[in-house]
Amino acid sequence: MMRQHSKKWRVRGWTFAVLLAATFTAGCMHHPGGIAPSTKPLAPGGYIELGKVRGQDCVYHLLGLIPITGGNEMRNAVEDALHTKPLADALVEVTVDGYYQYFILFSRACTQVYGTAVETK
Repeated sequence: MMRQHSKKWRVRGWTFAVLLAATFTAGCMHHPGGIAPSTKPLAPGGYIELGKVRGQDCVYHLLGLIPITGGNEMRNAVEDALHTKPLADALVEVTVDGYYQYFILFSRACTQVYGTAVETK
C-alpha cells in the first residue's frame, strides 16, 4: 500500500516538474523597430490619405533554431500593409515594431508595420 502511494506522488512530482519547465520555456518579447515619415519620397500635398493600415511578416522556427518558413522582412510587412488598401502606393507616419514568441516546440519572430496608406497624385 505504501509503495503504491509513493509511486503516485512520484508521477505527480514529475508531471509538475515538466509543466513548470514548459512554463519557463514559453514567453514573448516586443521591441521597437523605428519611425519614418514615409516609405518613399513624397511632396507635401502630393498625395491622398486612404486610412490607417497594419501589415506584418513572420518567420517560424522549430525548437527555436531551425527555420521552417522564410520571412520576417520589413519590405514584406510594408507590402502586406499596402495590400489592405487597393489604391495605396506608399505609407506615411510609419512605425515598425518586432516581436518574438517562444513556445516549447516552435517560436515565431514577426515584424509589424503601422502607418497611413496614401495614393500619390
